[in-house]
This record gives sequence, structure tokens and C-alpha cells, in this order.
Amino acid sequence: MSLLPPPVVLIGVGEIGGVFARGLLRLGNPVVPVRRSDDLDAIAAEVRRPALALVTVGEADLNAVLTAMPAVWRDRIGLVQNELLPNDWEAHGYDGPTVASVWFEKKPGQDVKVIVSTPVWGPAATLLVDALGAIDIAAHVVDDPLQMRSELVIKNLYILTSNIGGLAVGGGTVAELWEEHSEVAQGVAADALAIQASIVGESLDGRPLLRAMVDAFMADPDHKAMGRSAPARLARAIAHADEAGLDVPTLRRIDARQ
Repeated sequence: MSLLPPPVVLIGVGEIGGVFARGLLRLGNPVVPVRRSDDLDAIAAEVRRPALALVTVGEADLNAVLTAMPAVWRDRIGLVQNELLPNDWEAHGYDGPTVASVWFEKKPGQDVKVIVSTPVWGPAATLLVDALGAIDIAAHVVDDPLQMRSELVIKNLYILTSNIGGLAVGGGTVAELWEEHSEVAQGVAADALAIQASIVGESLDGRPLLRAMVDAFMADPDHKAMGRSAPARLARAIAHADEAGLDVPTLRRIDARQ
């Protein structure tokens, strides 16, 4: 009989995955890393019932990973991607995964920087909150799935507004974007909210969502806007708008200038 808890399978071993691995190891949980070149089914044959199969790949790779997920892991996956919404896992037939809306930043050669507390929902939420807490990263459990959806929308608004708004004004910080380029920032945020509502399939009350986004801006006012993924985020946003028949005038003006 093993004295160790069940291992956590970590699919994606980049910067964010490494943070979770460190926290889990600090708790005493074995971690099984899965690299891009590894055979998921072969590993699943060896690790059939992990405590969690945590997917930390980038959002562009998520669909491929969810499609290839071994059947024995499907009821115990965890997701931490940006631009994530329930539709992303429901489209692949997943019901109630563990989901974290990550509010810390980890770049190569730098320590973790926490912006606000990371909300986590789902069967393994306590495990991930405890793992992050073990390495002094603020996190909390969310019990209500609709509240978690709101948390994901807030993070998506933050990412899209800061990245695309920063792209439009040539960089700077999130505080500068919101305070000195308010027309652009508010226009991007409004368009991003319309896209989020179209994806979830219902209207969203933008006031608390946008207020929470601004609170996150002000929690780390020197956080850099734009980022290298900004053009790809703009392209994905425009594609969503085209598919849903949305006007998104600010995003289209920015896209026309790129």
C-alpha cells in the first residue's frame, strides 16, 4: 500500500505548469509531467487514476489536448488557460472539470508576481488552492459554477482589453491604458464583453464584470499592456465577432490599422 497520495498528471510543463508543480510537490503530491512529444495513452496506461490531470498548455493548443485526452482521465481534468469559457470544455463533452482563473504571472528567469487571488472551481479545487498556498500564492475556492463563469469572463476582459488596447496605443502599462487612453480601453472592453456574451449565449451584466477588471488593473498598475500574443488575441476576437455577426467597432478599427 502506497503512502503517497495519487499523482497529479501535468500536461504542459511551461512556466505556469512549473508553478503548479512546485506547489503540488511542496504538498507532497507526486507530479507526472507530460511533454508535447509524449504519448498520452501510453502514460495513461501507467497512471490510470491520477488525483488530477492538469492541462497547462496554451489556449491555442487546448482543443487538440482535450480531443486527445485518454478516457480514464476525462473525469479528472483541470484547466488553467486564458480566454477560457465553459463552452470550451462542454464542446468536448466534459462535465464539471476543475478550473482555475490564474491571476499570477510567471516569466522565464523571474519569480511569480501575484495580481489578485486566483479563483478555483471544481472537484480538485481545494487541492490546487492548497498547492498555490503552499508557495504563498493567493487562491480561493469558488463553489458556484455561474460565479466561476463570471470569474473567467473577468479574466478574459482583462487579457483582451490590456493586450488589444495596448496594441492600439503602442504599449505602456494597464493604468496608463485605462487612465490616459480611456476611449480606446473602454471601447475594447465593451467589444470584448459583447464577444463573451455571444460565446456563452446570453446577455451579461457588464457593470460588475468591468469593475472587477479595473480593480485588477489597479491592483498591479505597472503591469505591461500589449504583450507578444496581442496580435493573435485580436485575430481570434475578430474571428469570434465575424462568426457571431457582431459589429465590435473598436476592435475592427484597431485591426484595420495593424
